[in-house]
Amino acid sequence: MKVILLQDVKGLGKKGEVVNASDGYARNFLFPKKAAVEATGGNMKTLNEQKTSQEMKKQQEVDDAKDLAKKLEKSSIEITAKAGEGGRLFGSVTSKDLAEMLEKQYKIKIDKRKIVLPEPIRELGVRYVEVKLHTGVVGKLKVSIKEA
Repeated sequence: MKVILLQDVKGLGKKGEVVNASDGYARNFLFPKKAAVEATGGNMKTLNEQKTSQEMKKQQEVDDAKDLAKKLEKSSIEITAKAGEGGRLFGSVTSKDLAEMLEKQYKIKIDKRKIVLPEPIRELGVRYVEVKLHTGVVGKLKVSIKEA
């Protein structure tokens, strides 16, 4: 019997797949547990509509991320910090500081974990920091650190 899985079933398949299951297994286990429905014409049509809407939603997220990446590349953050000899900062500038400044200056809310900063910034100057916005979409942000 062909069934559409509504959730992952170990040894059978993943959610959304159309698989063959024995009649007894489907009737006695999958259907009562709401883990699958029979693959009728109407259910297949519903499955295709759900897949189409999910793909459209994913594409919209990617487009939004690309727009945000362009916006980030046009903007730059300016941070003032106390510094000592040779332009060395007292303390450091972290991804948390950058996320807060982005929200304060441009009203762009980005999670600090998406800002790629191998180590905190400890010197004055201008840097370009990568921001991972979505899978495969990375924006560059100009960060300028000046002495207070």
